[in-house]
Amino acid sequence: MESAFASASAITDQRQKIEQYRHILASVLLSDDVIQAKKFIDHVLSDDVPLVVSRQLLQTFALALERLEPETQKEIAHYTLAQIQPRVVSFEEQVLIIREKLADLYESEQEWSKAAQMLSGIDLDSGMRVIDDTFRLSKCVQIARLYLEDDDAVNAEAFINKASFLVSNSQHEVLNLQYKICYARVLDIKRKFLEAALRYYDISQIEKRQIGDETIDEEALQQALSAAVTCTILAAAGPQRSRVLATLYKDERCSKLRVYPILQKVYLERILRKPEIDAFAEELKTHQLALLPDNFTVLDRAMIEHNLLSASKLYSNISFDELGTLLGIPPNKAEKIASRMIYEDRMRGSIDQVLNSKDSSSMLDVISSI
Repeated sequence: MESAFASASAITDQRQKIEQYRHILASVLLSDDVIQAKKFIDHVLSDDVPLVVSRQLLQTFALALERLEPETQKEIAHYTLAQIQPRVVSFEEQVLIIREKLADLYESEQEWSKAAQMLSGIDLDSGMRVIDDTFRLSKCVQIARLYLEDDDAVNAEAFINKASFLVSNSQHEVLNLQYKICYARVLDIKRKFLEAALRYYDISQIEKRQIGDETIDEEALQQALSAAVTCTILAAAGPQRSRVLATLYKDERCSKLRVYPILQKVYLERILRKPEIDAFAEELKTHQLALLPDNFTVLDRAMIEHNLLSASKLYSNISFDELGTLLGIPPNKAEKIASRMIYEDRMRGSIDQVLNSKDSSSMLDVISSI
């Protein structure tokens, strides 16, 4: 290797020099030898090789990386990125290719966050090369999508927010649709269920079946509609949720969904029983069943609030002991949830605390005039 490098370095004609180095690179790639590959990278980045030659060789090397075995490819690619880092401004195009190759490899192995991190290292605001807004938007959406595969809403939201500044001027219909889907998923994972529902519903109403190279099938639109229904049911009970429920219930497409029976009961403000709630739970994703600080799951909270609102339509007044029994929770928790809903103007009513004359320590809590 050392004699080969010395021989190539001594060539004065640039074209012949590059050709000689390419022969060396071909033998390195054929050997699948990590040590030789690292030596080649070290030499190409040294002062012995002119920058214009280094760029061309690293470009060829980056494009050929996928020929190596996956583990070898990872080790050499990471080593190359580390060696380039001090002079990264001079090799932005090569770094871009290496990072994209590594991201594809991690994605194929379902290492979603690693793939996203690899792409997020690309400088999208570089002043050294021309980058159009479509490319920036595509990378932001791709990174957000990868983070969402690991339910990482925090990092996904950061890139969706970046994309928000670009999408308003985008004429790329496929990218715009992918952005909308990612945004809805971010809101869903962050438990902003009503906002997510509205965005899912907007996606489900797409009329075009061919957008660029993408074919939109009925199943994808049904999944978006089903997600809209699920998020609406999980949203905080109140007037806004009721309006969205009405829109969904009146949409004829919803009658074909598996979640339609529970949508119907929720819209009609009927009290939901445990078997119905358990059946609905089977359709939910992990984050929609997450445990909250009050030891209720997201689903528990939504169902308790719904049943409480439904009970308010049936009773003009009820004690918290009775209400707790009806909802299947302790009376003090029923009181706490009811008071919060009244305070947030999501349910009309008042709470009276009546002192029992026979026992001064006994309090009877009553919801009246709901």
